[in-house]
Parts: sequence; C-alpha cells; structure tokens
Amino acid sequence: MTKADASDAGTWILGDRSVNRIGLGAMRLTGSAAFDLGEPGDRDTSVKVLRRAVELGVNHIDTASFYFSRLRSANELINTALAPYPEDLVIVTKVGPGRDPSGEWYEATPGQLRGQVEENLRQLGRDHLDVVNLRRMSEDSVSEHFGALAELRDAGLIRHLGVSNVTAKHLAEAQAIAPVVCVQNRFSLDVRRNSELLRQCGEQGVAFVPFFAIAGEGRDEGAAADGRESAPVREVAEAHGASPAQVRLAWTLHQGRHVLAIPGTGNPAHLEENVAAGTLRLTTEDMDLLGATDS
Repeated sequence: MTKADASDAGTWILGDRSVNRIGLGAMRLTGSAAFDLGEPGDRDTSVKVLRRAVELGVNHIDTASFYFSRLRSANELINTALAPYPEDLVIVTKVGPGRDPSGEWYEATPGQLRGQVEENLRQLGRDHLDVVNLRRMSEDSVSEHFGALAELRDAGLIRHLGVSNVTAKHLAEAQAIAPVVCVQNRFSLDVRRNSELLRQCGEQGVAFVPFFAIAGEGRDEGAAADGRESAPVREVAEAHGASPAQVRLAWTLHQGRHVLAIPGTGNPAHLEENVAAGTLRLTTEDMDLLGATDS
C-alpha cells in the first residue's frame, strides 16, 4: 500500500466540523501500555507522532485528562506538539472516570464533572472543548451526569457532547437532555456486540467512534496477543498487500460513512500504516470472508 492522507477515508461532520474519518487516539502516546505508571514513553517520539499526524491530514484527536503515565500526560503532549492549534483540528475528550495523582481511579459525581472539564481545558491550553464524551461507568442512568455537562455546554465551556460505553437506552436518555454528536463504544471485527447501536447511530446521523478497533479481544496486547492472526484477516491482507491492522481498520470504516476510526499509537511507522488504511477498499468477497470471522 502507498502512503496516503487521512482524507482518503472520506469525511464526516462531527458536531459542526468536518473531520477526516481516520483520526488518532492519544492514549498510547504516554507509554507502551495504557495507564502505565512505570517507564514513560519517549517524549520526543510522541511529539513527532502528533505533528506527523496533522501533516498526514488527521484533524480528529481523541484524548482524556486521565491518559497519563509516569511523567507523561497525553493532553500536555498534544498542547506541546500542536498549539497554536490548526483551525480544522477537533479535539475530543472524555470525562466521568478520573484518576488521582497516584493513578487510582474514581467515578466522578455530577458535581465533579466541571472540575474534570476545567482540568482538560488547562492541560490543553484552551478556553473551550470541541467535544466532550460522558463515559458511563457503573451508574444505571446517565441523565444526571449528562445534564451537568449540558449546563457546561450552555456556559460555553463545551461546544458539543457525546457519550461513551453506552446502550441505546442511555443514548436516548442523553438525547432527551441535549444533542449527542457521537457515540464512542467498543467495536471491532472480533467484538460486534454494539452492531445494532452502530446502525441506529447511522440512521440518526450520529457519529459512531469505536475504540479497540484494531486490538479486538487482545485489547492492549493487540488482536492476536499470541502472534496468531485469524485466517480470514491474513488472507485479505495478503490479497491487498496490506497488514492485518490495516484490514481491521478498513473493515471498521466499511461499517458506515458515520464510523470514525481513532487508532491509537505512539509509533511513527504505525501512524503512517494506520492512515494508509483509508485507501484500502475491501471487495464484497473480502467482506463476506471477514464476516465469517468469529464474533
């Protein structure tokens, strides 16, 4: 596959801004493992990845204030690498979960969400956030938390709202309070339990943003943590001269024009590979073959 631009995957309107459908997830910029308080990733490399991403047409970056490892904060890296920010760049962050300085997790109360929003603002060096996702943790309803974010949107701290880790019921609860521009849920070739919600989002014009789109069941270790990729993925990859990761991304993008990919990486070569996946056009036969992959 040849080098490409993120625009090769097409565009979608996220809130009121057009974004290229291949973006970048910032979680891995802080180190090799998510939320690792051990050895941090290389700072210069992470800055290089962010700047190269923008050069390649990436204008949608997903982040959070709780993306940090020892000595590294994803938001601070984004600020260092990209401020003053390009006019077309959309930075999406998320609140709800939180981590104290020691790395211990907590679930924010509705009253604590303003503090989390302001923390993202400080770290990113902005006076407003483009999109904020409420990531559901353990509560049965999202109404109270989402209502608190809607108030912050009305106050001008947030332009648009989204939800994450939700069901159709939660989406409807949020939409009864304020417009929802995106749903960020786990979804991949191997994990398709959110297929119906993906379809509903398409019908409503809501962006669907899957996380772990490449990782599959392996999550942080990758789709094939033991080094073995599924036979259908290998076959399609070989037919197109692509990598298995590129096939997985292309399959994800083929699920609908409203699907936005945010593959995370702190590796410059993987970044180039991920963006190039936007040029991969899978055939009907490819999709049929991949459809036979266990889900």
